[in-house]
Amino acid sequence: MNSSKPIGKYRWTICALLFIATTINYLDRQVLSLLHPILEEEFGWSNTDYANITAVFQFAYAISMVFAGRVIDKLGTKWGYALALILWSVAAALHAYALPIGEGVVSVLTAFGISGVSVSVMGFIVVRGLLGVGEAGNFPAAVKATAEYFPKKERSFATGIFNSGTTIGAILAPLTVPIMAHMWGWQSTFIAVGLAGFLWLILWFMFYETPEKQKRLSTEEYDYIRSDDPVVPADGEAKTAENIVVKRRMWAKLLTYRQTWVFAVGKLITDGVWWFFLFWLPSILHSEYGMSTTDMMIPLAVLYALTMIGSIGGGWFPTHFINKGYNAYEGRMKAMLIIAFIPLVVLGAQPLGEYSYWWAIVLIGIGASAHQAWSANLFTIASDLFPTKSVGSVTGIGGMLGGIGSALFSKSAGALFDHYESLNNIHMGYTIMFAVCAFAYLFAWILMKALVPKMKVVDLDK
Repeated sequence: MNSSKPIGKYRWTICALLFIATTINYLDRQVLSLLHPILEEEFGWSNTDYANITAVFQFAYAISMVFAGRVIDKLGTKWGYALALILWSVAAALHAYALPIGEGVVSVLTAFGISGVSVSVMGFIVVRGLLGVGEAGNFPAAVKATAEYFPKKERSFATGIFNSGTTIGAILAPLTVPIMAHMWGWQSTFIAVGLAGFLWLILWFMFYETPEKQKRLSTEEYDYIRSDDPVVPADGEAKTAENIVVKRRMWAKLLTYRQTWVFAVGKLITDGVWWFFLFWLPSILHSEYGMSTTDMMIPLAVLYALTMIGSIGGGWFPTHFINKGYNAYEGRMKAMLIIAFIPLVVLGAQPLGEYSYWWAIVLIGIGASAHQAWSANLFTIASDLFPTKSVGSVTGIGGMLGGIGSALFSKSAGALFDHYESLNNIHMGYTIMFAVCAFAYLFAWILMKALVPKMKVVDLDK
């Protein structure tokens, strides 16, 4: 007779909280892209103006990712995540007041002899930068919480689930933002998404605590979570996720490991693809097919619904190879190689889109779905190769490079589109960007595999 007790499922409650936070995170950041056609007409923005606004967000996000990871490692997941969410929710709501903020900044610049600055562009640059600072904390905190609450064999699946919140946020945004903007003005949409973050904060403080302090967690589930942890040296003091302090010299040491760079290079090369889809698709649909903001509601919702398949399926995919005997890293890299070929379908979006825009929607959706599958595995590589105490810092380093790559990607897109628009051939600009998106993952995988061919877990105590 089997006398073993049920393991318990409380860790999935934590995963649900991470999923909701990530949903809000992506809902916040997508509002601007959906309102871009409206704001572009109202304020007379060029593609370069819009690219500058999005690039500031991405640069702020990138730089803050380094500090976010360190802060979360030091404060602990509970308070680090809460701080990040408060910052980004306040910044999201401040978008509604971008014009008066811009007027204040421009008046200061004028006093210093700097003139000719657009009030609307400057206002959105300021609030978008603040949003980037706050939102940088989401993924380092979520990945760290996953490392705390899940054994390695479940982490990619759990990461895939919470990462699918990016998809839900992307789906909810086109279904709600155009309606709110039409009924109550574009300012209302930013205030609404800012308030959503504070509602989540209540749930976070109600249900989250580290596993060592979590009263709702059974002994069986706690042992299961810790079942594949490395043996802790007997030094007279238990080391937990709450009481480990990541020293500065240890953080700097992370930069010397190839394992850090395999994650960072993957982020640098591929993050910009997702941001491109997120920030520019509404503008492309408006330019290529003459769609209004409300016309885009269903097509964009369908497109991002496809990405959920990639996020959850991609998180599960490596387990197929791990169950066949591959270790976590090698199984994940094998899965990522297969995933890297899928975005090539984006090359057919424009040719087939001439017959129906639904071809473009479906093919870009498949490419975006592949990104989510790739991303779910890429994030988990950090926890495969590093001990839990440094996962937040490693994720922050990679996130910084991913953000820098994304900002350069967005800036390049804006300049490219303005150039080809001046030649009355914006279609060619889109063709070039879609080609870059299609091949980015194969290029990234080759470099990652060259950096770390075989699994080798970092021992920071050596």
